[in-house]
Amino acid sequence: MPDATLIFKDRYTYEDGDIVEMTIWQVPEPVPPGEHFLKYSLYYGRPGVRLVGYDNERGKGDHKHVGQRESKYRFSTVERLMADFLEDVEDMRNG
Repeated sequence: MPDATLIFKDRYTYEDGDIVEMTIWQVPEPVPPGEHFLKYSLYYGRPGVRLVGYDNERGKGDHKHVGQRESKYRFSTVERLMADFLEDVEDMRNG
């Protein structure tokens, strides 16, 4: 990803082995069909098993995975993105 600037990266491992890994880059051009200048990958799961994921990729745009279900995600702000992701993680952990 040329000219991308890493703006946030964090990883946390729960005592039960589940992992949260969050990475956000600022990019020089929006990732089509998106309109914002961020590329992100937010992951919650265990080795080899994604339970919750938020990302944006060329052709798909902003979307999320919760369990086996994939749906569009309406990006507004980084703060809202993080809050929505962490809420889904807590729902998955408590559900």
